[in-house]
Amino acid sequence: MLRTISLATVFSLSLMAVSGPALSQGTNIAFGNFRQDSSLPVEITSDQLSVDQTSGQATFNGNVLIAQGEMRLGAEGVDVIYSDDGGKISKLLATGDVIITNAGETAEAQNAEYDLESGTITLSGRVLLTQGQSALSGERMVIDLATGTGRMDGRVKTILQPGNN
Repeated sequence: MLRTISLATVFSLSLMAVSGPALSQGTNIAFGNFRQDSSLPVEITSDQLSVDQTSGQATFNGNVLIAQGEMRLGAEGVDVIYSDDGGKISKLLATGDVIITNAGETAEAQNAEYDLESGTITLSGRVLLTQGQSALSGERMVIDLATGTGRMDGRVKTILQPGNN
């Protein structure tokens, strides 16, 4: 079963008395506030940094916090992959208790891949998306930051709280 919904629809439905969670195999999601300008600078802080010049990779470990505009990404570890020319960050690979926040929406997972070139974030492993008191969970979620849309897969569970907008 495939359902296509927008967060506006989810939160409009939450105004009604919803007695239990809605379940589906996969859900398309419109993220009202989960957009990002990937041209903004990326600031990274951590307890430790290792750089491998031959592979063009930097590894940040321990209390990693990444900020780009209003978006924040926290994780236990993050590998930074640079583009072939070595000048720009191409991807961020986050592992361990990943939390991403942006304008009131929060996504949590075990792993995340932020592809700065395509403007997508792929979260995997016990994914939880919350906005206010409403939540969506599944095993994998892909967010397109340019369009503010995404898809949740893997036994998706939706919890709608009555009275939320």
